[in-house]
Amino acid sequence: MTMIRKLCRSLPPALAALMLMACQGPPDDGRSPLPIPEDRLLTHEAIFADKAYDAESPKSVHWLEDGSGYTVLEDPAGADRGPEEEPVDDDAEDDEDDGPKDIVSYDPETLESRILVPAARLTPEGADRALSVDDYAWSEDRSKLMVYTNAERVWREKDRGDYWLLDFDSGELWQLGGEGAAASSMLFAKLSPDGGKVAWVRDNDIYVQDLVSRDIVRLTSRDSESIINGRFSWAYEEEFSIRDGFRWSPDSRSIAYWQFDTSGVKDFLLINNTDELYPTITRIPYPKVGETISAARVGVVDLESGATTWARLPGDPRNTYIPRMGWADNSGQLIVQHVNRKQDTNDVYYVDAKTGAAALLFTEKELHFLDDFVDVEWIEGADAFTWISERSGWRHIHRVSRDGATIVDLTPGEFDIVELESIDDAGGWLYFIASPANPTQRYLYRTRLDGSGGMERVTPDEFAGTNSYDVAPGARWAIHTHSSFMQPPQYRLVALPAHRVTHVLEDNRALIDKLASLELGDHEFFRVAARDGLELDGYVIRPPRFDPSQRYPVVNYVYGEVAGQTVRDMWGGNRHLWHLLLSQRGFVVASVDNRGTRSPRGREWRKSVYGAIGVLASRDQADALQAMQERWSWIDPARTGIWGHSGGGSMTLNMLFRYPDQYEVGISRAPVTDQRLYDAIYQERYSGLLEEYADGYTEASPITHAAKLEGKLLLIHGTGDDNVHYQASERLINELVRLNKPFDFMSYPNRTHAIREGDGTELHMYSTMTSYFAGHLRP
Repeated sequence: MTMIRKLCRSLPPALAALMLMACQGPPDDGRSPLPIPEDRLLTHEAIFADKAYDAESPKSVHWLEDGSGYTVLEDPAGADRGPEEEPVDDDAEDDEDDGPKDIVSYDPETLESRILVPAARLTPEGADRALSVDDYAWSEDRSKLMVYTNAERVWREKDRGDYWLLDFDSGELWQLGGEGAAASSMLFAKLSPDGGKVAWVRDNDIYVQDLVSRDIVRLTSRDSESIINGRFSWAYEEEFSIRDGFRWSPDSRSIAYWQFDTSGVKDFLLINNTDELYPTITRIPYPKVGETISAARVGVVDLESGATTWARLPGDPRNTYIPRMGWADNSGQLIVQHVNRKQDTNDVYYVDAKTGAAALLFTEKELHFLDDFVDVEWIEGADAFTWISERSGWRHIHRVSRDGATIVDLTPGEFDIVELESIDDAGGWLYFIASPANPTQRYLYRTRLDGSGGMERVTPDEFAGTNSYDVAPGARWAIHTHSSFMQPPQYRLVALPAHRVTHVLEDNRALIDKLASLELGDHEFFRVAARDGLELDGYVIRPPRFDPSQRYPVVNYVYGEVAGQTVRDMWGGNRHLWHLLLSQRGFVVASVDNRGTRSPRGREWRKSVYGAIGVLASRDQADALQAMQERWSWIDPARTGIWGHSGGGSMTLNMLFRYPDQYEVGISRAPVTDQRLYDAIYQERYSGLLEEYADGYTEASPITHAAKLEGKLLLIHGTGDDNVHYQASERLINELVRLNKPFDFMSYPNRTHAIREGDGTELHMYSTMTSYFAGHLRP
């Protein structure tokens, strides 16, 4: 068959297709070539339409401020609330249960419940049903409850909606924001620390309302449509993971906020051709590589005078970023992180809220790039705050004195911390996630806040795999989530630090039993060496009834860029289930993390790819594939496929174009085909400034190497992708047409980057992908 393929490559596309079809037989019908009973097989319909293998999860928890218990939303009183009856998560993407809810508190030791706010109290006067609660927040003295409802999506999250206030003293429920305001027009409403006011963003300005007089004051006033106050531009939200753009002062007398001037930033237009008779247009200010970026600044508005004092930070705001800002404890100062456009230098300033004067505290600098911009956490009684840095070569948590003169590494050693989880000020402990021995796993550790003594692992050995925690204030309790490669997530209420399990909130036993009834192959985590000897982590899933004397086609799942890690000992949801479906159809499924991925393996691992994203990474992927073929004779080197999404779509193209002799088939979803088309914050951080690395941008972009395509390519993209624009695939299509290279293409109208929206979308997409691999790799 390999000889036939090589012959076909020399023929005109139409003749080649006929020859391959004649040799290979009819297209795949989606059934397993293995003699597995139908009732032990996964199906696309069960995974993507019926959601038969979706994992359950407990309701979203709100810990009480003193850490003594938690609250959840539940159906109105009447049903038993025992631990076996914990309701499923109403924050899930597909949950449509917007009926009335009680707010119920639980004692974590006994699970004794008490209704704090019955649904009846959340029913507006004259209404026949209670508010649909999307979220809620208590005032610090718990005399007031603010309810968020009618939430609508803004880019990624449901940030825009309506807010109501329940006053427990008066018993009154009333709508915030004033009469006549448009529905679902308020963003990020927050009660002041003293509970007397609420502030929010509407139409890119900040408003405040007094909760006694109910008077509303507009605190900012834009003089141009290009000005944004109190919220973020698309690029900041996407690349700095920050959405809420204002902060109450501890004394409730002023508000610090971001302001963006997007003038000069070019709009990218998303065209919707299907929802109306004529196309509709969505405009997004989207700074691409080398283009003008938004000018950001920070101000403090005094509520009494209404005047804003601007932080006097140095440099050109068109060539700097402010990814984090907050109040420096109760000092009357802000602590502001000020980053250059290249993103290799983070100057940390104190800013006087009254005068705007900025004093440099310290500077965090890297040879290549900084990619961790995290809010500082103030340590009570220590006159110090936490700081995450890679200055040691590893990602560690440091304690920084208020004057910046003393910086202590709290997590020393040759390992990365993954996340700062919680600070126990009273006990003097710092809790964090790490996995020093195995970068595919995650565990909870703790260490002393004063830097004395060694760290302790909190997660017991029995929970091998990936562990995450929602820790209560005071770190006495936590919701523990545990999963592994073949085990769906389980949720437990645990007492810390002993990790004593008091209650199992959700064990997903029904799903585990359903998976056990399937006929599945085994899996293995492994390591292979790149050509320079560097060990790369990988996993492989073998088909059921595996016969090592036979040869199997392999499908490689890839991401390969700095924002993700594919080789994880954790439950992977529907994508993982689809990989298991492929294995039941006779495929070996594998994945390898090349250097540069977000694996906790140190600074050099992650930053060695700087200036050439995709070049060294694709070489690692090719080396890994070759090493796997040499190690395992049951991998058929003539039947190799690869697929990936977003950065993985880009890597799929890189592998097909750069290493055409190794890959027969590739499916590329939502790829960045030319790195100059992506947003400036992300791409310039990892690829360098265009004026300094122009050649690197050209060499690292898959479109540059399209002429070397020899295998089968299926390109998939959503036309409504606001992240990696459909434009990227259109440019590649033009190039492949110019080169007379045959390929296949599937567009999904108005789907965003995730390609999930719309009835039947995921079912259709994954069914198409299965048929494509089966038809060309012939398991």
